[in-house]
Amino acid sequence: MQKARIKLSSPDYRVLEDICEKVKEVARRTGVKHSGSIPLPTKKLTVPTRKGMPGGGTASVEKWQMRIHKRLIDIEADERTLRRVMRVEIPENVHVEIELRE
Repeated sequence: MQKARIKLSSPDYRVLEDICEKVKEVARRTGVKHSGSIPLPTKKLTVPTRKGMPGGGTASVEKWQMRIHKRLIDIEADERTLRRVMRVEIPENVHVEIELRE
């Protein structure tokens, strides 16, 4: 039987956890073994911007940060399970990768 490794990433962790629950529910309904959702390290993107007006003032800097949360789910998948996983509605800001293994 094949294994499917599903990698999910999103800046909004609430939406990410909701999608993970939906995928795990599909796995439970079809009766296949699954493991996850395993949280991976959060990627932090930092952008320094200058607070003061251009050309003068103080050189104070403000830092904006965006966090990318990642989750990993492994499913022992057959074709029927994978089709149901593909039908799960996924918002635009969630990135999904499905990798099949033997």
